[in-house]
Amino acid sequence: MHIDKAQQRRKAYDARNAQRDKDAVSREIVDKFLGHAAYQQAKTVMFYLHCRSEVRTRDKVREQLSGDKQVIVPYCTKDADGQNRLGLWKLEGLQELQPGTWGILEPPKERWGESGKEIAPEALDLVMVPGVAFDRSGGRLGNGAGYYDRLLKSVGKDTVLIGVCFETQIMPEIVMEAHDIYMDYVITETAIYKGRGRF
Repeated sequence: MHIDKAQQRRKAYDARNAQRDKDAVSREIVDKFLGHAAYQQAKTVMFYLHCRSEVRTRDKVREQLSGDKQVIVPYCTKDADGQNRLGLWKLEGLQELQPGTWGILEPPKERWGESGKEIAPEALDLVMVPGVAFDRSGGRLGNGAGYYDRLLKSVGKDTVLIGVCFETQIMPEIVMEAHDIYMDYVITETAIYKGRGRF
C-alpha cells in the first residue's frame, strides 16, 4: 500500500502530539545528542528551538551557552528569489531572541544579517535537525515549507546531520524524493539509528 507524505505527516503529528512526559523524554533525547561523538568533536553546532509538540530543546540550549561550543540557532527568512530560507544566528543569550514565525524564538528582524552574528551554512560542524517523522535509515519528513531542505543542501560536506524525534515518530519508511536529504543519525529516547547520510 502506498502512503503519501500527507498521510505520513498526519500520522506523525498525531503521534508527536500524543507523546507523554514530553519534558522528561526530551531531556533523554537531547542528552544523547550532547553525548554523541559528533557533538563532542564539533566546534560550531546548530540547535533548533522547539515549537508546538517537538522534542523540547530550549533548556538544554541555554545550558550549552556556557560551554566551549559556538551555539547557532536558525530563523525563518527569504532568499533573494523569495524562497523560504533559514538564517543562522550565533547565540550568546536567549534574551537576544523574541517570538517570530510560528512563535519560534528568533533574533529581531532589525538585527538579521548583523556582522559577527550571522553564520554561513558551510561553517556548521553539526546540525540538530527537527522533523515530523524519520525512518531508521535517516529518511526525514519535514513540515513541507522547505526551510531545512534548502539549508541541508548548503552545509559543508563534512557537516554531520542528526535528526531528533520521539520514538513514536519513527516510521517504517519515509517517502523520499530525489532532492530529499538523509540524516547521518537519528536519535530517539530509545535508540540511535545510523542513517544513510548524504554520500
